[in-house]
Amino acid sequence: MRIAVIGGNGQIARLLTTQLLQRGHRVTSVVRNPEHVDSLKELGADPVIADLEQSTPTDLAKQLGHVDAVVFAAGAGPNSGPERKLTLDRDGAILSADAAELANIRRFVVVSAMSTDSFDRDSDDTFQVYLRAKSEADANIRARSAKLDWTIVRPGGLTDDDATGSVKIGEQVERGSIPRADVAAVIAALLDRHAGIHKQFEVVSGDEEIGAAVKKL
Repeated sequence: MRIAVIGGNGQIARLLTTQLLQRGHRVTSVVRNPEHVDSLKELGADPVIADLEQSTPTDLAKQLGHVDAVVFAAGAGPNSGPERKLTLDRDGAILSADAAELANIRRFVVVSAMSTDSFDRDSDDTFQVYLRAKSEADANIRARSAKLDWTIVRPGGLTDDDATGSVKIGEQVERGSIPRADVAAVIAALLDRHAGIHKQFEVVSGDEEIGAAVKKL
């Protein structure tokens, strides 16, 4: 498959890109900053420059080209304020889904976050706005089942630990952490197996091998 990874220079995205390439897929890496192009080419990806906060769905659809699947892994980052949580984490995801529909790309995987639906609606705290942004983006994408074969992955606390290859997956699971490399492996398995269609789930480190856990979705 050819897979577009939006937010291609992020930590999970780069790990995912490497894993997908190792599995024989081709990766279009969508990034905002031209300075990241060379390092992504070194990974083996085909970089595309697109600013989600400036693009239209039509613009992005043209840049995605003829891909078989889209992974939305973009985010405003830990040093951004509440406004960019909405314009990128929420609106960027929605724009990407719009673009996928325009390009007739059905497979769409979202990297979200655990417990996003528990945000405080009255708070303007940056983290609460981040949860709101993710929750509202997820809700928008869940409503697209007629046109998108979506999967929403909600990992727990992310770490840079080595991959374990084992996870716990469920509609809701107890709070916990998970290495970014294992999140990437879950997404790769979802794409390989065409699993988890129209499913939203939380994932943390656990005792079940990733392939077996994904197969049950």
